[in-house]
Amino acid sequence: MNKKILLVDDDKPVREALCQTLELGGFSVISAASFIEATDHISADFDGIVLSDVRMPGKDGFALLTRCKQIDPELPVILLTGQGDVPSAVRAMEQGALNFLEKPVSRNRLCEVVTQACALRATVIENRKLKAQLAREDVAERLIIGHSEIAQNLRRQLRVIAGSGSDALISGETGVGKELAARVIHQLSTPRSPFVAIHCGLLTQGLTQSVLFGDKTRQGAFARADGGTLFLDEIAAMPLDQQVTLLRILEDRQLELPSGQVKQLEIRVLAASHQDLPSMVSKGRFRDDLFFRLDVARIMVPPLRERPEDIGILLNHFLQLESDTEIPAIEPFSLAGLVTKPWPGNIRELRNHARRLAIGLNEHDALPDNIGLSTAMDRVETRLIEQALQKHASRMADVCADLKIPRKTLYDRMKRLKINPANFR
Repeated sequence: MNKKILLVDDDKPVREALCQTLELGGFSVISAASFIEATDHISADFDGIVLSDVRMPGKDGFALLTRCKQIDPELPVILLTGQGDVPSAVRAMEQGALNFLEKPVSRNRLCEVVTQACALRATVIENRKLKAQLAREDVAERLIIGHSEIAQNLRRQLRVIAGSGSDALISGETGVGKELAARVIHQLSTPRSPFVAIHCGLLTQGLTQSVLFGDKTRQGAFARADGGTLFLDEIAAMPLDQQVTLLRILEDRQLELPSGQVKQLEIRVLAASHQDLPSMVSKGRFRDDLFFRLDVARIMVPPLRERPEDIGILLNHFLQLESDTEIPAIEPFSLAGLVTKPWPGNIRELRNHARRLAIGLNEHDALPDNIGLSTAMDRVETRLIEQALQKHASRMADVCADLKIPRKTLYDRMKRLKINPANFR
């Protein structure tokens, strides 16, 4: 428990005596002699409590109480007065004071009251941290959709990179969701700060300087992303001569403004490419020093064909996004052809497929001729079982009833098809 106290009293001898008493009691004390001085220390993130005298020149303890409650309604405030009376105590409680003590107060009583207040504040701060952590984790669960082991591993990697605070290189085929991965990293680490995305493939040699670094007429992407994240998509398309300037900024984290001033940047850079950057480096088409500077952390976003078990979940998700009304889930037999397709456009291609279905352009997704009956049946059976597991949250009695098979048969088939029911709870 953090035992921090902001002590506010304009009477220096009294303030010093109280400070000594509290420090002997094991508390960390910040002293202030006025309303103005006290407010310099108060914020919604302040992890201590406020102990204030009521009678002070200018704005008094009640004014400070009001200000504290405006900043953080859950901040504990204890008021002290040498002329305590019932009306003042009632007023203090009505305005949100945690307690009201009359001076002189005994050491035991003072320590007892502030200990309770500190414990209350510690609980509030811890709950806020837990809620913030859950909210950050929900970003990965909400945006990276799928129950497959590959999807789960991708979420884990994004959380690790987000926690590291380092630059990162995101690789993967076209359409796999590299920008989405970058946004998850950003949301997991600095959700309230700016996220600026630049597609380097759209930059001509003349535009690179002004778009990224700015000029007299426009603020560049680096300046706009200061304090947050700059996402450089298709970094391999950046002209070689401009890569030198980018490398310098990444090394120094300094940006020279058109005015001639130098701006220190607090920024994370995430770069993405569907091309093989090491191969481009070896061929002299990408600077090796820039590659190694970006390659602090690397993550590969897997292609859709490597996670066929997620196709049905993703398709249903996209269908719901494309319609204002509830759309029935795609039947497993309708998905049989989808899970065997190569999906060269990956998730982007699947979303386009969902859009066509949503506007009534039904497509016939037949199974490939060369898949073989056994593989086709396994794919269909897998989808049927997974759909039932998801529908019933892996309650096996309900799953068996839905599929109309005995429990032992279900377990035997899940074992053969390598289906883990825990993924659907």
